[in-house]
Amino acid sequence: MSKDYLTAPNKTIVSATGITFSYRELGNPDQIPLVLFNFMAGTLDTWDSRLINQLAQRRHLIAFDNTGVGYSSGKVPTSIKQMAIDALTFIKALNFKQIDALGFSMGGMVVQELLELDSTIVRKIILAGTGPRGGSGVSLAEKIINLKFLKSLSHLNNIKSYLFFTKIPDEKIITTTYLKQIQSRMSNRDKKATLSVYLRQLKAINDWSKAKPMDLSTITNPTLIVDGAYDIMVPTVNSYALNQEIKNSTLIIYSDAGHGSIFQHFERFSKSVIEFLN
Repeated sequence: MSKDYLTAPNKTIVSATGITFSYRELGNPDQIPLVLFNFMAGTLDTWDSRLINQLAQRRHLIAFDNTGVGYSSGKVPTSIKQMAIDALTFIKALNFKQIDALGFSMGGMVVQELLELDSTIVRKIILAGTGPRGGSGVSLAEKIINLKFLKSLSHLNNIKSYLFFTKIPDEKIITTTYLKQIQSRMSNRDKKATLSVYLRQLKAINDWSKAKPMDLSTITNPTLIVDGAYDIMVPTVNSYALNQEIKNSTLIIYSDAGHGSIFQHFERFSKSVIEFLN
């Protein structure tokens, strides 16, 4: 099985609900699979291959496009819960009895809803740059994103320049490196997220951020929580809240990072993940 994300083949599988899911698989197939849950408007090609390749040296990795994203069929759900339902059908289509889950940003929200649906299918959890349902400041994400989107258009920059690595040392260098990295796959690239994908996912996040908080004390799975100290997308205070409410959890805060801390510190983060999963 491939250990280089830049050349890992694109695969598809049809779930029991008729959705064709697009995914990539690499690493050690003898391990419990680590399934990656993506951020808003993220696709298979927005994962930093440096991070994925580090993890794949020791783990069995699955990166996938949920319903309506990239080359996966169907229409993007407008609720985080439905995204979790769809993700569960994908996991079952691959005949996985148990997984580890890494959810980044919106993906971390989906993982939390997945646990409410089926607490037995997930062994260990990594929640990065995310927060609890009804979390502090998450409902402001739309305003922040729209402002940064207009700024990115006026400066002809990628919007991630203003969301992932803002207000940190060496911001421009880290941003440029990441943006080059996610463009480095030369063939069989994923389909970019459309405006419709972005708007439907944004509605799901808005509704989720205003919904009744879930009882996170029911989560007994070992959980690793990771964030940057300057996260403007999902304010860092939410990572502290997750750590306080999930009793069996460990918190890592990178003091010089923002929302995209797992990409900025991919070596440190991957090492922590491997140690945690082992």
